[in-house]
Amino acid sequence: MTAPKIIIDTNIVSYMMRGGPEAKAYASHLKGKLIAISFITVGELYYGAEKGNWEQKRRLKLETALKNYIVIPYDHEIAKRYGKIVVERQRIGRPISFNDAWIAACAVRHKAPFVTHNGKDFELISGLQIITEKITHQD
Repeated sequence: MTAPKIIIDTNIVSYMMRGGPEAKAYASHLKGKLIAISFITVGELYYGAEKGNWEQKRRLKLETALKNYIVIPYDHEIAKRYGKIVVERQRIGRPISFNDAWIAACAVRHKAPFVTHNGKDFELISGLQIITEKITHQD
């Protein structure tokens, strides 16, 4: 029997890489699961590294972290769901960023729960099961 699949958003990958309270808040959702990320998430992470002008050591940490995830590649069914999500959200007056729409399309296509800290960005998407947490910081 294989572990159930769960798809995580770019922000969750970042939290897991950094550790801290955010990573702890989401750890229980990921334990024992086959964790996947969208091909878009990979691009977003490399974008962040470029934009932040990361040094080689930090880029190597990213490369190593990415090996912990199954990367969901593009396919025709994801593309069809992407188009539907973008139009659905436009029609209800809640446009979605193209990257978020691609990531959501991967989760809907694979019928996998989606873990994100930006739940509001993904609300009202047909067939998308969102898992999110409220994280309070204690100073």
